[in-house]
Amino acid sequence: SGKIKVKGRVASLLEVGTGFHSDLTGRENIYLNGAIFGMSRKEIDRKFDEIVDFSEVEKFIDTPVKRYSSGMFVRLAFAVAAHLDPEILVVDEVLAVGDAEFQKKCLGKMGDVAKEGRTVLFVSHNMTTVQNLCTRGILLESGKLTLTGSVQTVIEYYLSRAHQAAKAEGTNLENWSDRAGSGRAKIIRFDILDRKGNPIHEIAFNDIVRFRITCNFPDAIEAAFGVLIHSLAEVPLIDLRSSNSGLKTGKLSGQVVIETEVDALNLYPGEYYLSPWIADRMMKEDIDFVHYCAKLAVTMPIGQTHILKLDPTWGKVVVDSRWNIKR
Repeated sequence: SGKIKVKGRVASLLEVGTGFHSDLTGRENIYLNGAIFGMSRKEIDRKFDEIVDFSEVEKFIDTPVKRYSSGMFVRLAFAVAAHLDPEILVVDEVLAVGDAEFQKKCLGKMGDVAKEGRTVLFVSHNMTTVQNLCTRGILLESGKLTLTGSVQTVIEYYLSRAHQAAKAEGTNLENWSDRAGSGRAKIIRFDILDRKGNPIHEIAFNDIVRFRITCNFPDAIEAAFGVLIHSLAEVPLIDLRSSNSGLKTGKLSGQVVIETEVDALNLYPGEYYLSPWIADRMMKEDIDFVHYCAKLAVTMPIGQTHILKLDPTWGKVVVDSRWNIKR
């Protein structure tokens, strides 16, 4: 409830084919939608070729849209909404329709619209897309405003609510519910340790860290182990695998403790989720995959803030490289 004051032209794409008439052709619907958005015929004429080219439905532009597939429908609908110069463009989850290349094209177009000084209101549960496209975020719960601020702040709050049980230190996983796999073995504890074996919840950038997985094997099987590291937006960043080190476990049974030590994760300062897992020796079967059961903070090394200018918007992982000048 409340009031909305609108100054300027608003275009919306809330579901596939909003404002389209199924018996009209693609060409006729472009002009109809343009008129609904307050465009003159001359303005639509000027944009027509650009709209058709973007939508990639030129061959069917004179076909009634009721014969379009849902993908074709949303291509044309988005092309019209984005090209008729709205001051405010409202877009819902409709971009889930269509192939990956067209989704990328739409996101690029929305980014262009935003850079031109116009407003894009993008509604989505895809945190990666929200993070890449938006600068500010609004979190709504049951129709009420919960939080507003920078998109990074809002996303981190939203995901922390989704993974409230994630601990910063050793976690007993006997009753952890968010897991997948065949269940032929079970991870019962996960610990994050420093180089001396002390439990930790944060490490300095470029420092040594150890991960300890304690698990139970009811029957004797060969296995591979790993730890998947995600950003707070749930994007997988690093997958540490025992198989990559050449470890051969032989058949394991009963309680087993396995550790891995990483000289430097090289992750940008920030917070990250950890998901330990067990798979079969050939990496074809997930035996136990425990989702987001721990959280690790990476901090700037003391006294090196002037050297390391690590902006999370530039990336997530630092990779060493060698440079030289060819003369």
